[in-house]
Amino acid sequence: MSPKVRLATMWFSGCSGCHMSFLDLDERLLDLAELAEVVYSPIVDPKEIPEGIDVALVEGAVNTTEQLHLLKEMRRKARILVAFGDCAITGNVASMRNPIPREEVIREVYGDDDPPGLKDGEVPALLPKALPLQAYVKVDYYIPGCPPDADRIWKFLATLIKEGRPRLEGEEIRFG
Repeated sequence: MSPKVRLATMWFSGCSGCHMSFLDLDERLLDLAELAEVVYSPIVDPKEIPEGIDVALVEGAVNTTEQLHLLKEMRRKARILVAFGDCAITGNVASMRNPIPREEVIREVYGDDDPPGLKDGEVPALLPKALPLQAYVKVDYYIPGCPPDADRIWKFLATLIKEGRPRLEGEEIRFG
């Protein structure tokens, strides 16, 4: 028996709907467990991104300095990086703040007073714009959808793991 694929998931600025759809694999999660080991995910709560990840699904737009750091680390440690959902692919809802200057966004959210933690680094710094993953790193594949449904996620992962290439076509490559 060949070793299991080392699978990671991560989410940034978005609603976590892609991860909810991942959990909607339901009984197929047992089939996935035969093929892959989840080595990093908010679902399993590890503290560090491990080395040797085969496939990483990354959800959400990159919105903070911490997210950018984690994305670059994941890219270094993952053989295949997948933009997971429309926010990761286009920026989607998180990027709606982009026309508003960063300082105005912070003032609107936190008020005119300097909120605790913002100046001393407890809260990750907001980047000038919320951008999709490919603005910062090479993305190997894309799973579109807001969120992508469980069938699309399953077909993508199963064909990638079993055949070495994902196969999405027709309605499966539609956004939204």
